[in-house]
Order: sequence, then structure tokens, then C-alpha cells
Amino acid sequence: MKSLLFLILGSLLFAQTHAQILKTDANLLKLKAPETFKAEFFTSKGNFTVEVYRSWSPLGADRFYQLIRSGYYNNTIIFRVVEDFLVQFGVSEDKQKNIFWQGKNLKDEPVVGSNTDSTICFSRGAPNTRKTSIFINLRNNLTYDTLNAGGVKGFVPFAKVITGMDVVRQFFSGYGNDAMKPADTIYFKGNKWFINKFPQIDIIKEARIIKD
Repeated sequence: MKSLLFLILGSLLFAQTHAQILKTDANLLKLKAPETFKAEFFTSKGNFTVEVYRSWSPLGADRFYQLIRSGYYNNTIIFRVVEDFLVQFGVSEDKQKNIFWQGKNLKDEPVVGSNTDSTICFSRGAPNTRKTSIFINLRNNLTYDTLNAGGVKGFVPFAKVITGMDVVRQFFSGYGNDAMKPADTIYFKGNKWFINKFPQIDIIKEARIIKD
């Protein structure tokens, strides 16, 4: 009886999870995020929940909503963890998803929120290059509000971790920036290759919109 119950619960969880995964096509780009919404991340260290504020970054909030709804962050490597600085992820091993998002960069937006501890931003390296990779601040990185890097002023927060920052701080930081250098290789060689090279790396197992 217990095994049957687990089987039923497992099937329901599977159905609930995959009901949120939308086809990666042009219609995905039409999705507009609610003004505020929450998402839960299930990781190799535990779970954490984020709250997204569209007023901080309309384009960033919409993109994050689209990525989660399409399952982009499921089974995603956390390729950069620098202790007392930041955590970064956002390279899928799903080639179809990567091909879809290639070139679909976001236009830059003004910094409205501040890069305080637990806030989340899209990474970028030049004007209008925000796309899928995000980072979580592990401290007050206030210089990121005005830092001119790659010809763009400031990194734009769009969300904040509201529960589970203790989980985020537990992600393995022994590789520092070293694991970030070959992160793009995930596109071509997949997670297995990356984990073989960095066996203690952590992973996002699933990201899911929380429906109130």
C-alpha cells in the first residue's frame, strides 16, 4: 500500500512539474510575468525560493518567467560560486533550448533595485547582452549598482531570494571562478563532461513557478 501511495504521489508530482514546461517557440517570448511572483528552486543542497519584482526590471522579470516556464533551468550546473561574493548559473545542456535563446538578448535597463545580499541579476558582458545566465549576490555588492563594465552602467536586480539563502551559501565554492571559464562547454559536451571535471559542483535540479 505504501509503495502504491509513493507511486501515485510521484506521478502527480511529475504531472504538476511538466504541466509548467512550455514548448520553446516564438509564443514563449510573448509571455508576460505577473507584477510579482515566486519561484522555487530544487538543488543538490536543498531548496530556495525567490520573489520577482517586475517594477525593478520588466524585461528581466519577463525573461526569467519565460525561462522557468520552459524548463530552461532544470538540470542546470551552478558553474560559479565565489564565497562571500556571488553564485552564478544559467547554461542549459539542452541544445534545442540553447539554440532557441541564442541571439535573443535583452535590451539594457536602468538599475532600480540595489545589489544587496540575496538579490538576483542577469549577467552581461557588453551592451544588451543579458540572456539566460543569472547571479545571486552573497553580500551587499553595492558597487554593482553603478559599476561601468563592458560599456554598461550597473547590474540590474530583478528578484530576491526570500527563503533558503542558507542553502545558497552552502553551494560548493572550492572551484571559485575556475569552473566558470569552461561553462560554455556545457553547450557541446553536456553536464556529464562538466561534472567529471568538477565532481563537487552543485546543480539546479528543477525550477518551478509557485502558484498562489
